[in-house]
Amino acid sequence: MSRKVCLITGATDGIGLITARELGKLGWTLALVSRNAQKGERVARELRQQCRNEEIYFKQADLSLQRDVRRVARDVAETYESLDILINNAGAIFWKEQKTAEGIEKTFALNHLNYFLLSNLLLDRLRSAPSARIINVASMAHRGVKIDLQDIENNKIYKKIRGGWIAYQRSKLANIMFSNALARRLEGESITCNSLHPGFVKTRFAKDNGGLFAALVSVGMTFGAISAEKGARTQIHLATSPEVEGISGKYFDLCKPKNPDAPALDEQAQELLWDVSESLTRNSQ
Repeated sequence: MSRKVCLITGATDGIGLITARELGKLGWTLALVSRNAQKGERVARELRQQCRNEEIYFKQADLSLQRDVRRVARDVAETYESLDILINNAGAIFWKEQKTAEGIEKTFALNHLNYFLLSNLLLDRLRSAPSARIINVASMAHRGVKIDLQDIENNKIYKKIRGGWIAYQRSKLANIMFSNALARRLEGESITCNSLHPGFVKTRFAKDNGGLFAALVSVGMTFGAISAEKGARTQIHLATSPEVEGISGKYFDLCKPKNPDAPALDEQAQELLWDVSESLTRNSQ
């Protein structure tokens, strides 16, 4: 059986790291993408030893920046003739409003536009695989919000007390909407696209925010979070299981298809979000 090629973003911590470890043990070629170059090289080196697999590589990119997304996509396209699995796992919450160096609100840039741009840039390599899968890590946090196209970069919502959390919720809703819209565009092709909820996982999530919010999340993780090993199960299932071969446009929780909130299934809203995302990424270099 030929060696599969898999790209995983946010692969140096949490469920991304566990996923890389388990897929590495299968002998797959892995491209691990993360922001911290020193940590990334160390993680790749350790995984090569743990998995007894020399085909594990690190590629540095700040995925909140479209120029870095484009650079890593070019690198992958030049390195690999085909790509079997793309796992869009990188994401974060920013309790206070931040802008990227490119002037885009950071939650929207990292958690959504990154998925949108990287997936579209790598479609040719995914099409070159016999059967490819795009896996987008969303969250149950998408429940209870709607996409506001008049405030797509969350400028208004950040003025509210819980603005950072609502911005994160919206980004996770956007992950599901994007997955479904892309799955429709890929109908009849050899590429599937699905999204998932990993669970409330004990990771470094929110710790970089500091203050009361980070403290509250830390307490919640202590008493209510699952391990990263458990949290990674659904995306590993979507990457490896023959049960999901040919299944596309679904939202998974605990390795089973589940119904997301109704706004995630609004095809008109999905298409409007696609148009806005396309407009915001079209001219980046």
